[in-house]
Amino acid sequence: MHQLIAADGTRVADEELAPYVADVDDEQLLQLYSDMVTIRRIDVEATALQRQGQLALWPPMLGQEASQVGSLRALDMEDFIFPTYRENGVAYLRGADLAGIMSTWRGSANTGWDPHKFNMATPQIIIGAQTLHATGYAMGLVLDGKETLSIAYLGDGATSQGDVHESMVFAASFQAPVIFFCQNNHWAISEPVGLQAHAPIAGRAPGYGIPSLRVDGNDVLAVLAATRWAAARARSGGGPSFIEAVTYRMGAHTTADDPTRYRGVTELDEWGARDPIARVKALLQGRGKLDGEAEAGVAARANAMAAELRDGCINMPDPAPMSVFDNVYTTEHAILDRQRDHYERYLAGFAPADGAALEGSRS
Repeated sequence: MHQLIAADGTRVADEELAPYVADVDDEQLLQLYSDMVTIRRIDVEATALQRQGQLALWPPMLGQEASQVGSLRALDMEDFIFPTYRENGVAYLRGADLAGIMSTWRGSANTGWDPHKFNMATPQIIIGAQTLHATGYAMGLVLDGKETLSIAYLGDGATSQGDVHESMVFAASFQAPVIFFCQNNHWAISEPVGLQAHAPIAGRAPGYGIPSLRVDGNDVLAVLAATRWAAARARSGGGPSFIEAVTYRMGAHTTADDPTRYRGVTELDEWGARDPIARVKALLQGRGKLDGEAEAGVAARANAMAAELRDGCINMPDPAPMSVFDNVYTTEHAILDRQRDHYERYLAGFAPADGAALEGSRS
């Protein structure tokens, strides 16, 4: 498994990956550290909001910060991202509004951002389906003569889905510029990765003719390097690549899950010692680049984002009732028109006695 920063914060020599991050200086490393601290703070705040009844659900990303930050920072804005439901840190770093991200999990909107504005698809709930979308998009890039790429995020559990394997067949056959980025967080809900993968997941891709790398997913520098490697292959016509980022889901699968029912009592402590943020902090402190003032600045930025998230969530207006029919089809549709009419008349039955129309209904 490739690694550039050990769990204790010391640098590790890796001749294959090191050239891809030779330009990353201490200031850039500090920025990566700040990114990770910020998205963890966002995650903690969102989890608290769900527990307080402000969100319907939340999928924690605690422990997977290095995988999300390192991979995103290797991409260009023109590259199209196809996420799962857990890449909310990627969405934030891509530029999506925090309140917008929360709107999906509050049940106020179907998506938290404009896919065309941020070149990032809406969160995919169906496990593995986004790999098909990313591969098809990448095949289109080839036909259009573009030099950009697509990336599909997926979990270890998704690699047991047929969609993923079909995607890799097509990607290899047509040499599509797509990156399959697997965050192996060791648990597919309550199923351990060892039950469905008796060998490293990265070993599956070469069977399809797709080169792969297995990296320490808690090492932001290694993840950055591996994603740059895959991106360089895609942009130069080298076709698809597969990255297995070995990380750990320190939180629950979602806030509807209780991981204490299936995880060993010592497992969390063992992986806590490999914390992705702690190792970068140790490295920066060892180099004299993270003093009290710098750390306070990082914390202030993270807390400001958390405050913005909380304010945007709590003060989010409810959607107009009839907006549920918006953006279902790109053109008018008779069946949808009939459903809209039925729902409008149903809502009218709850109208005030003075006959005032409900907000958002048609005249």
